[in-house]
Amino acid sequence: MKRSSRKPRLNDDDLELWRRVTERTEKLDLKSLFTPEIDAPPPSPAALKRGRSALLGKPMPKPRPRTYDLMPSLPDQVRSAPVQMDNKSFGKLKRGKLRPEGRIDLHGMTLDRAHPALMHFIQTSHRNGKRLVLVITGKGKQRDDGGPIPVRYGVLRHQVPQWLSSPPLSSVVLQVAQAHISHGGSGAYYVYLRRQR
Repeated sequence: MKRSSRKPRLNDDDLELWRRVTERTEKLDLKSLFTPEIDAPPPSPAALKRGRSALLGKPMPKPRPRTYDLMPSLPDQVRSAPVQMDNKSFGKLKRGKLRPEGRIDLHGMTLDRAHPALMHFIQTSHRNGKRLVLVITGKGKQRDDGGPIPVRYGVLRHQVPQWLSSPPLSSVVLQVAQAHISHGGSGAYYVYLRRQR
């Protein structure tokens, strides 16, 4: 569909609204908005060098040491988590050699729908004696519109490991690992469940 290069015309309601707004507005006098104080002496070059606190007569604060928040993302935390299961089985898991006994696809769900679905699936799988299940989250959509607040990329992908490591699921989950590329790669997680007692 070809877009018109002409600007859309205002309808009668919009024109009436604009007329009401312009009737109530007053022209600003820019000179009366800001009048600098002429009486203050200009700052000395030394004061300018020392900065704002020297101009105000306050002692300069000590500079704080720089700290950087380098906390890894949740998928990175999952990758670097200690291995809780058998090392040989974990190696097979990471290479995609173990076949999941069940799977749930949360891709496209909202957080409020995905959380209860995941809880029900994990608890049912554990009751049925399954050990390895696949949770598909999807990789997420790039939704950042450039606003002042950044939008997280792949909300489910970041939220699922947190749900799995929190009660009541943490009592049945032994290991969470990013899936092999053959099972969805960074858009899915292997969840290795504890044995039933």
